[in-house]
Parts: sequence; C-alpha cells; structure tokens
Amino acid sequence: MRACGQFEKMLINGLAYCCADGRIKVSDEISQLPPPVQERLLRLQQLQQTLQSILGQKQQVELEVTEIDQALNELQKLTDDAVIYKAAGSLLMRSERPKVIIELTERKELLNTRATILVKQEERLRGQLKDVQTKLQQDLNPVSPPS
Repeated sequence: MRACGQFEKMLINGLAYCCADGRIKVSDEISQLPPPVQERLLRLQQLQQTLQSILGQKQQVELEVTEIDQALNELQKLTDDAVIYKAAGSLLMRSERPKVIIELTERKELLNTRATILVKQEERLRGQLKDVQTKLQQDLNPVSPPS
C-alpha cells in the first residue's frame, strides 16, 4: 500500500463531519469548492475508509489461516488415539483427532474463500480510488492555457 502524499492528506483530513441529525457538514475550506468536487472529496474519504476496513478484515483472515495451519501441523504429528482438547467458548472439550482435522480443514477452506473475496474487493476499491483521485486532480489543477 502506498503512503498518501501531503496534498492528499490535506484533501482528506477534516473534510466533513456528521451532524446529530445525520446530515453531513463539510469544512469551511471544502465548502468553497464546487459541489461536484465536494462530493468527490467525500467519496474519496469513504473509499479510503472502506479500503482500510477491507485490509483489516483481510489481515484477520490471514492470521486465522496461519493459526489453523499451525494447529493442523501439530495434529499431523499425533496418532488418531491421542487425547485432543479444543476450545468451545471458555471451555476445553475433549475431541477426536480426525474430527478436529476435518473441522479445521473446513474452516480453512471457508477462510480462503473469504480471503479471495476480500482481495477482489480490495482491487475494485483501489481502482475506484485511483479514478476518483484522477478526477480530483483534474478538478483542482485545471489545465492552464498555452502561452
């Protein structure tokens, strides 16, 4: 993920806030811009927040997959008659090794599917962000006439 430049930070930080009645109030500096530019700035902020959420979810999924891989590796070292305990809320319950392996494998498959969806969402959001940023740069840096 690339870092925001100083110009982008100025566009994003303090753009707007929500009023108690749910209306969005833009900052004084932003309110002087044309309404379409204001909307693009707010859209840019929304997209960035959504991207941060997606990246957080993706990180959590990757972490859980890593933990499952470690657990499966440890389970492979044991025999089928080994005593296995698994967490069920705040309890530890005795379980059978083959059953735990199946449960963990199914959970891992589900998480891998979720990770694939998150990657697609991330790619789509990055494309939308790039489009909005390009339009904003065009709005805020009008082409100067030739000399």
